[in-house]
Amino acid sequence: PFDRALEYNVQALAQLVTVQQQRVTFNLPQPAREILRADDSDQVYYQVLGPRNEFLSGERDFPRPAEDETLRVGEVRLRDDEMRGLDVRVAYVWVKLDIAGAQLSLVQVAETREKRSVLATEIIKGVMLPQFVILPLAVLLVWLALVRGIKPLSQLEERIRARKPDDLSPLDDKAVPLEVAPLVSSVNVLLTRLKDSIATQKRFLADAAHQLKTPLAGLRMQADLAQREGFNNEELKQSLKQIGRSSIRATHTVNQLLALARAESSGQHIAFAPCDLALITMEAVQDSVPRAMDKHIDLGYDGAQPRTEGVVVEGNPTLIKEMVRNLLDNALSYTPSSPDNPGVITARVLADPFGHVLMLQVEDSGPGIPQAERELVFQPFYRALGTNVDGSGLGLPIVREIASQHNAQITVEDARPGHVPPGTRVIVRFVTSD
Repeated sequence: PFDRALEYNVQALAQLVTVQQQRVTFNLPQPAREILRADDSDQVYYQVLGPRNEFLSGERDFPRPAEDETLRVGEVRLRDDEMRGLDVRVAYVWVKLDIAGAQLSLVQVAETREKRSVLATEIIKGVMLPQFVILPLAVLLVWLALVRGIKPLSQLEERIRARKPDDLSPLDDKAVPLEVAPLVSSVNVLLTRLKDSIATQKRFLADAAHQLKTPLAGLRMQADLAQREGFNNEELKQSLKQIGRSSIRATHTVNQLLALARAESSGQHIAFAPCDLALITMEAVQDSVPRAMDKHIDLGYDGAQPRTEGVVVEGNPTLIKEMVRNLLDNALSYTPSSPDNPGVITARVLADPFGHVLMLQVEDSGPGIPQAERELVFQPFYRALGTNVDGSGLGLPIVREIASQHNAQITVEDARPGHVPPGTRVIVRFVTSD
């Protein structure tokens, strides 16, 4: 509002600049001059100059506009300046005169900045000062709210810190803020999984110790017998033969334990790549041929050929080969055979004509697995009753673990339904990458 008053005053003075007989005159009556200067707060100054910068009226020491400023005739402009040691606000206008040469006259009005300073102070008092009261109060309220909101979390932290290392019981999710309840629920799920995992590991170690105890005890007993006096050569050979069998059994058990642990620990860190299932299966069959020949078993491969359409799956080739090897090893262990009546084991890779599923089959001519035991055989260390075969009971659990990591389904069925013996067919179904 103060600038508008200045603009109005300078426009009013500009209208008083006239030309009479080619002479520029300015006539401001005394009452009008008194009204112009009448201000209770600020001092008002003015100046009127003629076309040749001759002084016409006002204060002679009035500061001039900047010399490099662009002239804009008839446009009122504003600037900050200094006059007689005081800061002033100046409004000025260049007036075009109707005389020869198109000369310009300068009209300026200035006032000190007291009213503006008072207004700024009032604004600060009215706006800023209340903030100094409201802001600390708001900070205090926010702090109290945070303390109250964080208190349940602090209590939860204390409860967790006070827990014993072996305490994996779920956290109480009722004494925490609603926003944190999903987090506590997720932690409880994690604790439950961790508890189950530790229980599985303990059970696994206990079973492993039990499985290793028998061959190790046999080794110890046979070694003690071999050291006794009076042993003839035949008895010594028999004892050494038993030692060899026990060591082979212990080695086989340890290898399968390591394979199962390796499969279980792979988890999300498995490196997947396109795998030719037919090629991997044929390589595993070739690796098992010497053992099959020792047992007089007819071991062969039937099905899709390597590097043909539909035999590629996304997986880890090392783990897949371990799975096929364990299927063949399990079949070789439980398939009766003799030179007169050889057993038969066949591995197959069958491609889905629609390109969605790839099946791996390993079937044998053995005694088969009863319907009631087909789920139990996938538990570690489980061995079917009525079998006299040395084994650790880890082959099929390894197969299931690897199949699970490849999102494959595994089923067990009779190889020859209605026949005696019915044989066993294990089927692993992969989703193909095609």
